[in-house]
Amino acid sequence: MDRGELLADYRRVREFSWPRRFPIAQFPNDALIVAFVAGELAVMLHGSGHADARAASYLAMTIWAYEELAHGVNWFRHLLGLAYIVSTGMHLATALGH
Repeated sequence: MDRGELLADYRRVREFSWPRRFPIAQFPNDALIVAFVAGELAVMLHGSGHADARAASYLAMTIWAYEELAHGVNWFRHLLGLAYIVSTGMHLATALGH
């Protein structure tokens, strides 16, 4: 299998959504993949590596949430992005002691 075929297969998989007419579940975009990988790395690492991976995971999830809020394919995806941004803001405020 050459690189062109791999890219075509990757694009085909990225287009997965369920249900087709009103996507609730979609194949993860790049920001979400980075968030998941960084989150798993944070579990395995200790010290500053753990903190860095955790921060990268939160940042990637926030980017994903913004993208859903601003460019989601339907109202549910917009609401999902908004809910995560609000949740993260509350979590951050609690962590900072406000």
